[in-house]
Amino acid sequence: MPQDALIELQTPCLVLDRSKLRRNISSLQQKLATLGVTLRPHGKTAKSIDVMRLALQGQAGGVTVSTLKEAEYYFENGIVDLIYAVGVAPNKLPRIAALIHRGAQISLILDSLEQAKMVANHGREQGLTFSVLIEIDCDGHRSGLSIDDPALLLVARYLHQAQGVRLGGVLTHAGGSYSCTSTKQIANFALQERDAAVSAAATLRAADLPCDVVSIGSTPTATFAEDLRGVTEVRAGVFMFQDLVMVGLGVCEASDVAMSVLTSVIGHQKERGFIISDAGWMALSRDRGTASQVLDQGYGLVCNAAGEAQNDLIVSAANQEHGMISSRSGQAITWEKYPIGTLLRILPNHACATSAMFERYFVVDGCAQIADVWPRINGW
Repeated sequence: MPQDALIELQTPCLVLDRSKLRRNISSLQQKLATLGVTLRPHGKTAKSIDVMRLALQGQAGGVTVSTLKEAEYYFENGIVDLIYAVGVAPNKLPRIAALIHRGAQISLILDSLEQAKMVANHGREQGLTFSVLIEIDCDGHRSGLSIDDPALLLVARYLHQAQGVRLGGVLTHAGGSYSCTSTKQIANFALQERDAAVSAAATLRAADLPCDVVSIGSTPTATFAEDLRGVTEVRAGVFMFQDLVMVGLGVCEASDVAMSVLTSVIGHQKERGFIISDAGWMALSRDRGTASQVLDQGYGLVCNAAGEAQNDLIVSAANQEHGMISSRSGQAITWEKYPIGTLLRILPNHACATSAMFERYFVVDGCAQIADVWPRINGW
């Protein structure tokens, strides 16, 4: 299909602008290089080896994953160094062990002695040594141990002494940065994230425990970090694609968003002031991440087939297979500009959630011609 036009596609489908993707990747790589740290790109948004090969250019070679299906997929495509950055459960260990037996270098994360003992027991049973990072809570956002929790040293000592496990270091994620209202706030979160991880590492080392890895990261904090001394790597994933939540945070501009959903106009409701498209919440997701921001983007920002924003048109409401497009400010719609069959592209609130329903990217290079088709995976 390469070199065909978007007009030939069945809608809704997922479009990826490779030129924007490359620019986004290069921007963060250069930023982190100036701060002296390695980028470990997160594969959870991409779920595509074609995307990740671009993200890994010039980097150390490791990636982050959030599902074991991602881990298996990236390993089968030649990526050996993996961090499974979700707290581990017993039913995941056989699959992780199978990957290690095949040659994967995969690190797990955990935040309790119960998990540590479970992993160690499985390691002994399998004749393996699992590499483990202790998850640190840097902002009260989700999981992890606080740096002053006595359990930090308790878990670390167990991982260092027990058979079947190896203490690799610490990991944290400033998920609270997604709720910031200014770039200054994000920069403060970045400092808080770094300080928590570096302090946890110092606590372990002061107790004569190893801490080779000090891993932090989120797209907002990676973008606005100013000092990463003591950090060994930064993890981020959405930065490759960007999305409207990132636009609302000041991380990027709408023109930087590389992913969009191609949709067709299938009807008009002139008296009610909206256009109907064939991209409902099954295609766009129900993620309304911009609703709490200053500028509510509905279910997505509307662009024409070339990717140019259409005044203030947004997908203001959505059913399963129908998207209702209206003017955010209440301006009159120029109906003749959007006849039945018109192709539009919707920029997503959350790139991860929107892409999850699609099996492939139709790749363009700043135009309406398809340059390539890149498969992607889904599931767990």
